Amino acid sequence: MHAPLGDDYFNVMRSMLERERDFTPVTTSIVDRHVLARGSQEKVMQNLVRADKEEQPDLIVLTPTCTSSILQEDLHHFAEQARLCTQADVLLADVNHYRVNEFQAADRTFEQILRFYLPGPDSTKLTNDSLKSKKTEKPSVNILGVYTLGFHHQHDCRELKRLLYECGIDVNLVLPEGGNIRELHRLPEAWFNIVPYREIGLMAAQYLEQAYEMPYVNIPPLGVLETASFIRQIACLLEQMGHGQTERLEAYIQRQSQFVSQSAWFSRSIDCQNLTGKRAVVFGDATHAASMTKILAREMGMQVCCAGTYCKQDADWFREQVLPYTDSILITDDHTQVSAMIEELQPNCLFGTQMERHIGKRFGIPCGVISSPSHIQNFPLGYRPFLGYEGTNQIADLVYNTNQLGMEEHLLEIFGGHDSSRENSNDDVNQAPQKNEKVNLPASFVGGSLGPESALAHAISSQTQSLEIDLEWTPEASRELSKIPGFVRAKVKKNVCQYARKQNILLITPELMYAAKENLS
Repeated sequence: MHAPLGDDYFNVMRSMLERERDFTPVTTSIVDRHVLARGSQEKVMQNLVRADKEEQPDLIVLTPTCTSSILQEDLHHFAEQARLCTQADVLLADVNHYRVNEFQAADRTFEQILRFYLPGPDSTKLTNDSLKSKKTEKPSVNILGVYTLGFHHQHDCRELKRLLYECGIDVNLVLPEGGNIRELHRLPEAWFNIVPYREIGLMAAQYLEQAYEMPYVNIPPLGVLETASFIRQIACLLEQMGHGQTERLEAYIQRQSQFVSQSAWFSRSIDCQNLTGKRAVVFGDATHAASMTKILAREMGMQVCCAGTYCKQDADWFREQVLPYTDSILITDDHTQVSAMIEELQPNCLFGTQMERHIGKRFGIPCGVISSPSHIQNFPLGYRPFLGYEGTNQIADLVYNTNQLGMEEHLLEIFGGHDSSRENSNDDVNQAPQKNEKVNLPASFVGGSLGPESALAHAISSQTQSLEIDLEWTPEASRELSKIPGFVRAKVKKNVCQYARKQNILLITPELMYAAKENLS
């Protein structure tokens, strides 16, 4: 990297987030005041030669930054000169940092490297006969677009390999993460390519289709329905190649949907039915945001009031994908617009990046992270893929844990929520003691056999009894009270008594109990 001091944080991110013990070293040619004064060609050349000598690489990629663009340095000339002094190939990442984002830069650089080493069967630059080799005997694929610091990419790649293996398909190469320059000549041996994410790998797949007539699958296998579409597209390609497995793969889809993906069962459960009508906002990269919008609308029954992405280069594709499943669409890379949209809509939950998570905290809206930019907590040690049938379980868990469902919502309603603030600070008799609040216990309990939890429960019970003086319960109300689970009965009884006191009512009926419940909600 030809960059100012401070831009060389990549090694720290790689070792801290991906937790790799053996990762690709990144060196930096620092742009300092001396470079500004006399130019940087000498310094860049020295660093390239040193890297070539110390690391003995097959390829050195020189990446410009916004600083080098401001200085208008001729890095292309630097790379040409370095090729004369190094054993390794030297390639300049040809991207304009003012016109493209990080995804576009990575996608173009990946495709540029493939073009450099795989110029096409008809190119005069072609010297490696192995490039003209035949396809593998067994159906095989290349997985393109798994990259360093990608959102759950390590786990996604593992799950994708498992899915393909169970479909009877070998994985030829995984690029760029984990790939090797010396293996690039094997790319055309695969029957077709798989691009799980649109952001990186799509340009490379399109080039390989053009130069080597290799078809590709670019349906992200996110969610039960889209994973089935992904497998069916693979079956269609195999059918065209004379290796029909349509019936077997259809049986595989049915088996996985019923017995591996718990999400399919969850979608018919009571808890998932509680999601119906809840309003959500989705925002992230194009792949994850579009897929999550479909999952929430088609598989979870939620209302997506807005779906958005910061990948403006994919705006047309994104609109086409989410238009039937959302009320509105937002294409922007300005986080303040996203914040204003969330503040206006006030949804029940958010699904987005770490930025949306922080916005949600400010507005008190729960958020599940589904996309980069991410945080260290989005690089879990445990196995948490988002792709494939195991990925459907992880996504269902994310949706479930982001919302308040079932018994949790019921208990919050009974206990009056998590808010411990007092509406009537002077009316102490109407408030249960807080967790850290001092409770005046009877002398018989001090030093006695009852623990603090039992003593606190007795104090709450004593307060409830004090509220019941002069109150009378009808037989019907008593029967209704007996139907309530014992572990919350005392709390319900106390709330009803409080409500009766406030209404100046001395006779408690079932209708009064229902009114007290409505008042709490």
